[in-house]
Amino acid sequence: MRGLRTRLDRVVDALSPGSLRRSFDAAQRRLGITRSGQVAIVGAAILWVMARVVAGTAMYLFAYGAILLVAVSSLIAPRRLRLTGDRDGLFPRAQEGDRLDVEVKLTARRRVSTFVLEERVPERLGPPVRVPVVKLPTGQTVSHRYGLRCTRRGVYQIGPLVAVAGDPLGLARRETLVAKPFELLVHPRVELVSDRPLTRQFEDPPIRPPVSKPWPSGLEFYGMREYVPGDDLRRIVWRASARTGKIMVREAEQGITDHITLILDTDRGGHSRDGEGLSESFEAGIRVAASLGVRHLRDGYELRCETNGGPLVRPLRGAGSQLMLLDALTRLELDRKPLSDVIMRLVAFPRRDAHNVLITPRLGPLEAAQLRLLLNTGVSVLVVALLWDDENADTMGTAAALGCQVVGLHPGQDLSSALSRDIGAGSR
Repeated sequence: MRGLRTRLDRVVDALSPGSLRRSFDAAQRRLGITRSGQVAIVGAAILWVMARVVAGTAMYLFAYGAILLVAVSSLIAPRRLRLTGDRDGLFPRAQEGDRLDVEVKLTARRRVSTFVLEERVPERLGPPVRVPVVKLPTGQTVSHRYGLRCTRRGVYQIGPLVAVAGDPLGLARRETLVAKPFELLVHPRVELVSDRPLTRQFEDPPIRPPVSKPWPSGLEFYGMREYVPGDDLRRIVWRASARTGKIMVREAEQGITDHITLILDTDRGGHSRDGEGLSESFEAGIRVAASLGVRHLRDGYELRCETNGGPLVRPLRGAGSQLMLLDALTRLELDRKPLSDVIMRLVAFPRRDAHNVLITPRLGPLEAAQLRLLLNTGVSVLVVALLWDDENADTMGTAAALGCQVVGLHPGQDLSSALSRDIGAGSR
């Protein structure tokens, strides 16, 4: 059943208007025939059929003449233009909401005339860029600027940059590759959020371990000590230094846990469906995972990120691992694996010293029963409920009844305000 749904999803995505349009444009480029040329071929076919029905010699001549005209146009279209090109302003990674100003430079190695410089841009980033060039002498350079708006997370291919030249009648076209495609990763938007890591759900407030040790950075206040060469100058406590006559620095402590597990529900059936394979609830879940993950990595925690299909990345630690996490979240897509798969993996191999954050739009009876098994192992679970429709409005109540900390995120709500406080919390 799951495999059938997956194949059906592929068929639906392939038959969407955007996919059909892109497939048609790709076929047109491969054939090298413009729309006018295609109309001429279709007209020739209709004339040939009518000639067969009415036995009209003149219609045969018109049909063969149209086919011959398209063939001649294809033969006389320029095959290859002597051009070189380069782009400036494109970067391998950008963040959701950024704008990129790109400059395209084109240099002629031999005199060329009457062509169109075309940069293929994904629809979510902006319209395709087409610049007509009347004449470009040998050795001269022409440049053009255009902008890209990174409105949505994803992996995009910019280009290829091609020079398009056609025959005088506009029936055929030929493309010359000027610059290869460029891969652009648009990271999800990261916001300043807060979270209180716990190791055991039933400790409220959490009880600190009997032995608390200093930690290099982040986490909770441990104490102060005298400055030694190599310490971060930002940790100097100037008021205490003035009082004691010595330069004092602040130390942090490990706290109750330094292991965080993010669980992101990737089941396509549970998220909103907004057409063209897009889901606003899934994008909101991606932003929650990115914001919480970056916050905990900067604070020095060890981070694991789990999805329905398996671990998203290897265990990460330190601010330097943010890029790996954001790259993985950028490439993540919806699938048909159920949420119960990842919950059962955590039940089979529980980590009692980890703080778990479950990001999901729906908690069904099966998922709730499995989540209770996970809670019975003594771990803490924070449920971030993506409240996208009335059908899944009981997700918060179900999670709170199980004894989880609960946070609700409504459509368009600011992440920092939603995650800065607990909307509801269960108790054991």
